[in-house]
Amino acid sequence: MTGFGASSVEARGATVRVEVRSVNHRHLHVKTRLPSELSAAENEIEGLVRKKLQRGSVTLHASLTLPAAARAATLRADVAKRYQKQVRQLARELGVEAEITLQQILSLPGVLAEAETEADAGALQRPLRKAVDGALEALLVMRRTEGEALLADLRRHAKGLAGIVARMEKRMPKVVRGHQESLRRRVRELLDGAAVSEADLAREIALIADKGDVAEEVARIGSHLEQIDGLLEKGGAVGRQLDFLIQELFREVNTVGSKCSDAPVAHWVVDAKTRIERLREQIQNVE
Repeated sequence: MTGFGASSVEARGATVRVEVRSVNHRHLHVKTRLPSELSAAENEIEGLVRKKLQRGSVTLHASLTLPAAARAATLRADVAKRYQKQVRQLARELGVEAEITLQQILSLPGVLAEAETEADAGALQRPLRKAVDGALEALLVMRRTEGEALLADLRRHAKGLAGIVARMEKRMPKVVRGHQESLRRRVRELLDGAAVSEADLAREIALIADKGDVAEEVARIGSHLEQIDGLLEKGGAVGRQLDFLIQELFREVNTVGSKCSDAPVAHWVVDAKTRIERLREQIQNVE
């Protein structure tokens, strides 16, 4: 399920800001982007995410703003001297004058380094966890709001599918009788007056007609829909169970389509597949 949450926490002049985004995913996939000062907490932060979420592709980004005192620069004279020596050596090799100023040397990579200590990083762990909790809670609030609309849509499609199944169930006795009568006429035409026991004929026709009876499949579809309704009522992390039931619905409806040659039922099968596909798409958003 999609969602976004953000939270900022200040501590000792530093500010930790965390943003969490989630998009649909069949499983839970967590990606964290932390500044170097907070990188040691990566596994702990991922664990906090997994405690709150069960599905989705989740990206957590943390940024850190330190006070000026914590960012005091340290001059690395040894690095500056190496730069100067290399520049002069290159000038001699090229036969040109070495014109390099102090300003240019100070702007080279590694000459000025920001002073950071492990103690400072350790002091930031608690505000980081607090910011992560706040961002996750904001994300969950957004997801709950979206979930209410999603629940209504799922129930609407499930109700429409239940209506189709009810029509199938009501028609099946007529379909079976019609199939038996059609078989009886066909068999009598093929026998062309030959003597055959009426009981034997009735038994064989009933066996053949039974192969086209989809009452059991229709009943199982109804059972799956009842289970879906129960899971939606229950709430919580039911996405995987709903995934399984949708697969079973597809299988049963496909069986109905292949076994029953009745025209109205064939149309209802197409409608049912459309409803199931919409359910499947929306269930990908369910945790």
